[in-house]
Order: sequence, then C-alpha cells, then structure tokens
Amino acid sequence: MTIRDILTYPDERLRQVSGPVVQFDAALQANIDDLEETRLAGPAAVGIAAPQIGWFQRVVIVDVSGRKKTRSHGHLVLINPEITEWEGFVLGREGCLSVPDYTGNVVRAERIQLHALDREGKEQSFEMEGFEARAVQHEMDHLDGLLFLDRLVSRRQDLFQRKVYKE
Repeated sequence: MTIRDILTYPDERLRQVSGPVVQFDAALQANIDDLEETRLAGPAAVGIAAPQIGWFQRVVIVDVSGRKKTRSHGHLVLINPEITEWEGFVLGREGCLSVPDYTGNVVRAERIQLHALDREGKEQSFEMEGFEARAVQHEMDHLDGLLFLDRLVSRRQDLFQRKVYKE
C-alpha cells in the first residue's frame, strides 16, 4: 500500500469526469488499498474519491463511524455509486482534502438511497441520512469533476478560511 499525493485545487485534473469500473482485478484492489491508505493519512478524513489521487474511476471510500452520535453503515468502499432517490435539503459545512485551506456551506439532500458495487463487484444498496449522506454526496461529486466550491450557496458569505490542522 502506498500513500498517494492528493490533487489540490486549482489542479484541472479535479474537473475530469471518472469512468466506470469494469474490471474487478488485482490492479483495482491495489488502487483501493492505496486510496484507503491515503485517506487514513489525511487529517480526519471521513471520505476520499479516486480522482483525488489522480485515479479516474468511479470509486469512493466513506467511513463516518468515528463520529459520535452519527448513524452509519461503517467503512464503505463504493464502486460505480448511484443515488437512486433523495429527499429533503439541508445546509451544512464541508471541507475537502483537495481544498485544504477552506470550508464552506453547501446544500445537500438530507436522505438518499444509494446503489453501488463493493470491492468484489457485489451489488449493495443503502439508505443514508444526515452526515453519512452528506459525505457520500460530497465524494460522489468528485467522480463528476465537481468540488464543494461549485455548490457553495454564496462564495462571499459561505466560504471560510480553515483553521490550521493539528498534527
């Protein structure tokens, strides 16, 4: 496993749309392992998407289980994820490994139904809400070349300089 460099804004590669995973082979497994190792090396990262390390396939990892009082499905590797239903809207603060110096207020669906494949290619479905739903939507945006900056309610009022990470 290797910790990979994270692409940071304004790197144009972050705007690239990722293609679907079609082969579930050793190379995919190695890339997933590298993606997880990179997430764990980041400062308090609950999610990461493959494009953030320059791997342009539709893979995200999300794990919000470390947050107290947050309902979650634990550690998730989501391949070719699709939101099949959504409900409600809620405003919340987001940060991103690819935009390390800022956070911002973004409106997301409050509840989602999600369909994806796991790392072996097995189909899985989830109903998510709250912070877990927000984290998944955030990471899925990366697959379409979007950053939370693109979804700010107002760049003037809803973008904030991040405090320095504690090492």
